[in-house]
Amino acid sequence: MTVLQHTEEVSDLNLEGRVEQLLSQMTLTEKIGQMNQVNGPGGQLPGDFVQALRDGRIGSILNEIDLSTVNEIQRVVREESRLGIPLLIGRDVIHGFKTVFPIPLGLAASWNVEIVESAARISALEAASCGVNWTFAPMIDISRDPRWGRIAESFGEDPYLATEMGQASVKGFETDALYNAGSIAACAKHFVGYGASEGGRDYNTTNIPENELRNVHMKPFRKLAEMGVSTFMTSFGDLDGVPATGNRFLLKDVLRDEWNYKGMVVSDWASVTELCTHGIAADDKEATLLAVNAGTNMEMASEAYVHHLQVLVDEGSVEEEQIDNSVRFILALKYRLGLFDNPYTDSDNFPQVGSDASLLSSKKAAVQSMVLLKNQDQTLPLELEKLKTIALIGPLANEPVEQLGTWVFDGDSSMSQTPLDSICEYLEGKVTVTYESGLDSSRDKSLQGFSAAKNAAEGADVVLLFLGEEAILSGEAHCRADIGLPGAQDQLVSEIVELGKPVVAVVMAGRPLTIENLSHKVDAILYAWHPGTMAGPACVDILFGIESPSGKLPVTFPRSVGQIPIYYAHKNTGRPASHETVTHIDEIEVGAPQTSIGNTSFYLDDGSEPLYPFGYGLSYSEFRYENIRQSHSAFEIGESIEISVDLTNVGSCSAEEIVQLYVRDLVANVTRPVRELKGFQKIQLHAGETKRVSFNLSSQELEFYGRDMKPQVEAGHFHVWVGGDSNADLWAEFELLEKSSL
Repeated sequence: MTVLQHTEEVSDLNLEGRVEQLLSQMTLTEKIGQMNQVNGPGGQLPGDFVQALRDGRIGSILNEIDLSTVNEIQRVVREESRLGIPLLIGRDVIHGFKTVFPIPLGLAASWNVEIVESAARISALEAASCGVNWTFAPMIDISRDPRWGRIAESFGEDPYLATEMGQASVKGFETDALYNAGSIAACAKHFVGYGASEGGRDYNTTNIPENELRNVHMKPFRKLAEMGVSTFMTSFGDLDGVPATGNRFLLKDVLRDEWNYKGMVVSDWASVTELCTHGIAADDKEATLLAVNAGTNMEMASEAYVHHLQVLVDEGSVEEEQIDNSVRFILALKYRLGLFDNPYTDSDNFPQVGSDASLLSSKKAAVQSMVLLKNQDQTLPLELEKLKTIALIGPLANEPVEQLGTWVFDGDSSMSQTPLDSICEYLEGKVTVTYESGLDSSRDKSLQGFSAAKNAAEGADVVLLFLGEEAILSGEAHCRADIGLPGAQDQLVSEIVELGKPVVAVVMAGRPLTIENLSHKVDAILYAWHPGTMAGPACVDILFGIESPSGKLPVTFPRSVGQIPIYYAHKNTGRPASHETVTHIDEIEVGAPQTSIGNTSFYLDDGSEPLYPFGYGLSYSEFRYENIRQSHSAFEIGESIEISVDLTNVGSCSAEEIVQLYVRDLVANVTRPVRELKGFQKIQLHAGETKRVSFNLSSQELEFYGRDMKPQVEAGHFHVWVGGDSNADLWAEFELLEKSSL
């Protein structure tokens, strides 16, 4: 048996040499084995599985987290296979492992890259303690359809925000070097366009013009490729007729040739054989041919490579050099992870799962993820001295599993601290708490529990309604056509509100719900997403004013499903809607002439504005923006401009504000969005305090793909806004000039 070692600090040249040395010793069967990822044996080691390990026919396994099994698997390949090549151990570690953080959409609502990096670091350490060395995160698909279940797993609708959150996630998983203890390889997924699935239905077709593909959906992937994320995953869907797993344009022309990406590409689960289901391959052999020649280096789960690659090489349909290229990427990753030096895991070397520090980090993330959408008459924060009894009502007040959200295979619900338990603990001896769920689940349509819920509310000074959707209603393959509150929750709200008590709705969900009716009925709305393990303590901090809410929406909230897709960075169109041109259906006289409608882009029954815009979120304080200035009225391509504003906390308490910078390119060789996010900062201000907040905007950040599908920075006139959401009205203008020849 030949065992190759490497030192921790290995140069690219030394790495290449080691990879080539090992590759030169491999048989074609062993090379194909490296490209094969199989599902784990579930804590057991069947004889045929062990023999496949010995024969070098498996390069990676996923979904095996029994540590003794993982270590034994690594021992078998290291000590009993011919070349001793260790395995990649993959697992979906999406927003936590045992300690669960808010869903990624909630993490994005924090607009805090340090929070996201910390969540990924803790998740990586917990997963690594079980032998996991590769996660299939972050998901950086741009998501503009809340019907799509996987919007919960995304960072929202905006390429800039998704890029910032995605980069922070990669840093948390991978640290500054993969060989560091507890570092695991990250995976940018799903390349590309998955978030634009037609009708918001998972796995559905996507039709995206190349200009939009490059200017919107590819942006985060390009940035993560540039930062050197270890792996990419192909999308399930077909993109303009060619599924991503067999799409040479995406995987070779763009990812390898244009972006010069050096990491490994893995298929999504069985997406190689699904090329047949799509109708682009006649059988698994043809699917293998398409996927390998397109540039999919490793096949997840379906084993078509193992069964067909040898024959395709023998026939001459696939060059062995193509296989060698794939294996180079795989071996290089294993070297960078330090697996050849030590593939084994000693859990004693890792921090305790669920440590105080981890729980504190989870709580902080949950606090900063929550978005205050409405606060009529300063209903929040609740003042203890004015309260004798609080009623907690609703199906999600005391659900340890549901508060964790989607895609938490390893989440430990016994660690969950629920809102009911946390509020009772906080108010013990101070305020009486009564609790009635009213509904057995978020989907319950029975009204039997309403009477008890109303009795509890009648005796209370304030009612806290915990509403939303169960975790199972969002995530992969959990798409919804009606994204209102499910079950009889709307009826429950109506009956509670009729009692005349102050009502605060805390909404836990995996997506933006259509809550316009709710917004008209209750006094305050706190959108908590699915907040994770520490949902309860985070709710306590926000509801009782220990912390001021600072979260902002990472995605637009539609008024109704009919408005979808609705997002802030839309094009202007030739006939943009305005407040003056929008006419409501009820305002139109019967028999009115067609020209009386206004002839602009809006819905007669829902206008053109969302319920809540991207970037929106209230605080317990108030902030005033004024005195916007730019360092230059004009600057050249290759230079930068500074945009600054005075931000004043004009409220009565200290609070954080997320200051957002938006830009519009007024005239370009392709139509451009009405606004694009180009920067944000989280600013802490005491009551009455003013700070000058500055952004440095480089000309490179104004780059876009033009008609020739090449990136370019184009001279012209621009508008710039700074404010607290995408509807900011404080603006300035500047001109970008061609680079001087002097």
